[in-house]
Amino acid sequence: MLSVSRVSCVALGAALLATPALAASKCQVFKLAELPVTMEGRSPIVTAQINGRQARFILDSGAFYSTISEGDAKEFGLSVSDLGPNVRLKGVGGETSLGVATAQEFVIAGQKLSRIQFAVGGSDTHYSGLLGQNFLGLAGAEYDLGHGAVRLMKTQNCGDTGLAYWAGDKPFVLLRVQPMENGDRHTIATVEVNGVKLKAMFDTGAQFTSMSLSAAAKLGVRPDKSGAPVEGYTSGVGQKRVRIWRARFDKIDIGGEAIKGPMLPIVDQSLDDADMLIGVDFFQTHRVFVDNQNHRMFFTYEGGPLFGINPKGAVDETGKALDLTDAAAEPTDAAGYGRRGAVLASRGKYDEAIADFDKAVAMAPNDAEYLLQRARAHLANRQLLLGVADLDKSIVLDPKNAEARLTRAQLRLGSRDPAGALADLKIADEALAPSSGARIRLGSLYSSADAPDLALNSFDLWLKSHPEDVARAQAFNGRCWARALLNRELDKALGDCDAALRLRPGDAAYLDSRALVRLRRGELDKALADYDAAVASSPREAWSLYARGVVQRRLGKIPEADADKAKALSLNPRVAERAKRYGLEG
Repeated sequence: MLSVSRVSCVALGAALLATPALAASKCQVFKLAELPVTMEGRSPIVTAQINGRQARFILDSGAFYSTISEGDAKEFGLSVSDLGPNVRLKGVGGETSLGVATAQEFVIAGQKLSRIQFAVGGSDTHYSGLLGQNFLGLAGAEYDLGHGAVRLMKTQNCGDTGLAYWAGDKPFVLLRVQPMENGDRHTIATVEVNGVKLKAMFDTGAQFTSMSLSAAAKLGVRPDKSGAPVEGYTSGVGQKRVRIWRARFDKIDIGGEAIKGPMLPIVDQSLDDADMLIGVDFFQTHRVFVDNQNHRMFFTYEGGPLFGINPKGAVDETGKALDLTDAAAEPTDAAGYGRRGAVLASRGKYDEAIADFDKAVAMAPNDAEYLLQRARAHLANRQLLLGVADLDKSIVLDPKNAEARLTRAQLRLGSRDPAGALADLKIADEALAPSSGARIRLGSLYSSADAPDLALNSFDLWLKSHPEDVARAQAFNGRCWARALLNRELDKALGDCDAALRLRPGDAAYLDSRALVRLRRGELDKALADYDAAVASSPREAWSLYARGVVQRRLGKIPEADADKAKALSLNPRVAERAKRYGLEG
């Protein structure tokens, strides 16, 4: 969810969409544009161009405005104008400063648009940015993620006509949505959970459906007060991580589609405009038409896991089945098979996804991207050799693909081939822009490949370009660790570790990094205190145990040192070799 204060419209061509379901009425539906969508994990990705360079965006119906981070703006050579201290970008994880940048040329869905503005702020998304409601809310939008497409639609004389044109005589749901007016450009409707009405924002950018802690309290669920264990953390535009709990509810009702026993995450975050986010899990299992002109939403359930369960055919209040398991036409080209394969992979159906990627590769054998997609599916399906073979072929076709190089480097490190990994990392380094968000991953892999000098440079570049990013704690820790391994600039290293721990208090990995810095500085008592805290938090981390043993031995605590060393070696016999590389005695 994003909230900013400015919007502009763009002009797109239109084509009349003629369907039998609409033929008997005066209603006309025009397709303004069709955006091919590729699912990557839980993110729907659309490809565009900014000033002639490829840009890949998360399709985010919860984003008020299309947004890029400051680092991405620099990568595309865009100048950023500050909107002042009183204009902020808000979302999960807090808020950040907000700027604006103008792309002289923006190409999407085959159409060239001039002087398109983007909001600039927030954390790096690992893509070029978010494509938000200044595109998706132009008129109407049909979200057909199951078939790898989102269609921008315009309607005329359709106020009383059902727009789930694909459903024919099968059941569909009509849900009234809040008008987009008074500067509010979100898709919001009322839903019911356990019979209590809640405001829900329909957000393709949210990787899962969730409700706020305050909304859960309305239902009598208070995980923060009951002592329920935190299941994890999530983040968004701000620098903070947000706690997540999970609870089972009796029923969720969305416009009459009633699903019993949903397991819903609860986030420790106020959502401002809504009580809930209906996330991409809903959009992956439904086909949705948002008619903004008449403030309506139409959708059909297409089958599949939803809200932590597999409904096996949702029903309305009368017991009528709402399942509309799709029997779409078979794709006819490589792009179609690639998109369908990506949808299947995002649902964990890897064998079926690989079958589609096989067809895409057969139709376009020289396209590196389909090989990379198949490689990811093979790896997720635990078919390591097949995945590596596809990665190798993809890199032969596209040697400077940084994502493929980083993936192969990680695999090579896992197979104890640091030299091969380092070769891939150096080529990825050359291909990445100085401000690229991928540099934080590159830095981490450089450290694992025992190249701390190169890691240090990568973290430096990333931190300069990402002043308000949720991953700054990770980058501070990475830079601290690199300096500790190099045994230089230890005052700066300590400052970085302190900064990381201010952002993530008590993190075991960050405590371990600071302990090594203090060990290098000869501050043995402080190093021992940090190692004690790290081991208490992560008692089976072999490296922390072994390094604590080193400190204890230097302090003359020989029995404790021997016990830690023995336990560390029982967990990981190679930990002594690692310590030797770092210049530490066991």
